[in-house]
Amino acid sequence: MEGRVALPRVGAVSAGGLESLPWLVVDAAGSEVEAVSRYLRDLALGDASPATGRSYAHDLLRWFRLLWLVDVGWEQATEAEAAAMVGWLRSAPNPQRKRAGGVVNARTGKPTLAAGYAPSTIAHALTVVHGFYEYHRHYGRGPVINPVPQNPDRRTRLAHRSPLEPTVPVRRGRLRPKVRSRAPRAIPDGLWEELFAQLRCVRDHALPACFVSSGRERLSCSGCAWKTSTGQRARSG
Repeated sequence: MEGRVALPRVGAVSAGGLESLPWLVVDAAGSEVEAVSRYLRDLALGDASPATGRSYAHDLLRWFRLLWLVDVGWEQATEAEAAAMVGWLRSAPNPQRKRAGGVVNARTGKPTLAAGYAPSTIAHALTVVHGFYEYHRHYGRGPVINPVPQNPDRRTRLAHRSPLEPTVPVRRGRLRPKVRSRAPRAIPDGLWEELFAQLRCVRDHALPACFVSSGRERLSCSGCAWKTSTGQRARSG
């Protein structure tokens, strides 16, 4: 599904008002989507934060909007609908992006996000939908095959890998985008001085100095460098 087709702006994420269900999804008639509420309640009982529940609710609202558009019940969803969701996310504009991409914030060093949905957003949406169907499959509900495909070999190889071991290259599951690792950003000298100027006691000065000095003596980040343990600034090369 290309992004030229707009998903219907029906349904909403609403406050659940309960500790066991802080957020829920309602349909166009304002009725609670019970299948989503069951999953979100299970997340809350598993000690997920309300912010996580809200994030998952918005991903599932997007999924149900697509199902409502193609007139497919959630119990009959297949990989075709998951592929349609990925195709839409890869080509549709993101309404939360207000500025053009490619511009780097001179203060923070963070680039402005692109106009569309980021690969990490697509990957998160697939993870949420997969978890939703795995939950219901555990109780004998929904389709027999999860609409979001997974690579079981990848999960097996990465399950108990020691962080000291080299990363084993494994294939991504179908539909999964390539999510690149984010390069850490350095704190410019001016911001570092501004940070320390806001700290009012020796203890508060010692904490960030300890955090920085506990790393490498010189840690380069995107062409810049952190301060060293002696408090001297390591100039970017």
